[in-house]
Amino acid sequence: MYKHKDLLGLKGLAAEELIFLLDTARPMKEVISRPIKKVPTLRGRTVMNLFYENSTRTRGSFELAAKYLSADCVNISSSSSSVAKGESLYDTARTIQAQGADVIVLRHPMAGAPHMLAKAVKAAVINAGDGAHEHPTQALLDLFTVREQRGKIAGLTVTIIGDILHSRVARSNIWGFTTLGAEVRVCGPPTLMPVELTQTGARVFYRIEEALEGADVVMMLRIQAERQQQGLFPGLREYSRLYGLNRERLSLAKPDVLVMHPGPVNRGVELGHDTADGPESVIEEQVTNGVAVRMALLYLLTGGGAHNEADY
Repeated sequence: MYKHKDLLGLKGLAAEELIFLLDTARPMKEVISRPIKKVPTLRGRTVMNLFYENSTRTRGSFELAAKYLSADCVNISSSSSSVAKGESLYDTARTIQAQGADVIVLRHPMAGAPHMLAKAVKAAVINAGDGAHEHPTQALLDLFTVREQRGKIAGLTVTIIGDILHSRVARSNIWGFTTLGAEVRVCGPPTLMPVELTQTGARVFYRIEEALEGADVVMMLRIQAERQQQGLFPGLREYSRLYGLNRERLSLAKPDVLVMHPGPVNRGVELGHDTADGPESVIEEQVTNGVAVRMALLYLLTGGGAHNEADY
């Protein structure tokens, strides 16, 4: 069972809780495949998407998840709200709660912001990405995708390649995959590798060929242009030459390897067309699974046990 009021991160969650979340997402994916993607499960509930950073996939995914479950969904961005006038996150959240929100989905550039918010409001809070800390729903959809494709997670070797230092996706995936029994390898330039990685159980590599050897899953992370301006690596062409995934390098992994990416993909940098669109790629499947996982979370955090299975 998942009995927490909020979902703030995967660190500290038990394997049983993760499995329960993934199992709950299965019938939700079936809803998405129906001709009419609408069930009355959360009719009368309100979901507020409060995003202090730009987002297309995550915000759109949460909005669709809410609408498929018949919840009312309101999107609020910092640039078009009272935040632009200087209102604090605390006051914004209290206002949202006073308006009757049942769930607040928060993306914020500061690590720990969802944790502060969860203590201030009675509504359920979902962390949609906080700084360089965690992005738990992305990791859950990645776990769901691998489990669906391979039937298990325990015993698999998962290689994550890219900017580990600034990646909240990488951190949540490390916690999630290691908790469920996978071996996690991380690889990237030394300047983009955090020093605390040894405490997570992940194995650190600096040569992509070594990290790919025998991997079951390869997850490429997006390189952000602002990192180049900070001088953390020479340039995109040099990064692609050393850490880009091409077919020759991919051949070092298992024959049935899965290629993943949280999106958006920088084609020609992390991935070429032959790997982004190759038979090993499950990137589009990740997007679909993201809606199913977020449907499951909205259902559970609004008292899912009180609903009947017939509701979905």
